[in-house]
Amino acid sequence: MARGRSADGRSSYEILRDAVTGCRRVLDLGCGDGLLLELLAADPGRELAGLDLSAEELALARRRPGVAAAELRTGRAQQLPFADGRFDGCVAHMALMLMDEAERVAAELARVLEPGGTLAAVIGGGAAGGEAYELFLRLARPLFDAAPDARRIPPLGDRRLRTRQGFDEVFGPAGFGPVRWESVRIDLAGPPERVWRTVGGIYDLGPLDAAVIAGLRARFEAESAASALPDGRIPCAMTVRVATARRLG
Repeated sequence: MARGRSADGRSSYEILRDAVTGCRRVLDLGCGDGLLLELLAADPGRELAGLDLSAEELALARRRPGVAAAELRTGRAQQLPFADGRFDGCVAHMALMLMDEAERVAAELARVLEPGGTLAAVIGGGAAGGEAYELFLRLARPLFDAAPDARRIPPLGDRRLRTRQGFDEVFGPAGFGPVRWESVRIDLAGPPERVWRTVGGIYDLGPLDAAVIAGLRARFEAESAASALPDGRIPCAMTVRVATARRLG
């Protein structure tokens, strides 16, 4: 998604970076390989921290320019290993929506954010419609449904965090003000190989047999080729929700 662009030319990562422009002590929740931390580190003098479940991803993050000075911790958002009021900003890119025990996550974020601190999250909003991502989902869903129960990835996260009302329902009682909710279209068009890597990188493909995935890819590439642009790129887009809320108090 780093290559995707909104109408104003920014990636979804850059949108989050800009949402915490005035914050000097920022936590990246579910930081992965550190791409967003690297963008945040371009503003000198910031104190940065990142949390992720994967030690392997954090090892990749440490290799990024500017991220070496960040405090990177392995852990869960339901029990953050940081002191009360440590941060004045927190960002989460496509991570918050995958977390369970949503109220506990909200309480922990309220604890580590100082009063007035900013929480900014990018949350998946599904296919933009009529393009390659929607095609991929149409082709893939029967394969997900046909997989044995023991091999399916269970639903991840709390569905309430994918709507404005649900977000306020979870974060309001924890001490956050009303969420600012914006829908943004992210253009992910590109060469066929890159578009496949984008849409085929979702968690749900993990349990499928290699032969099934290969068949899905062949069908996807054949059908998406019919919509190719004159320059050979495949139209692809998704919608994200940008949620921003202030810690009250």
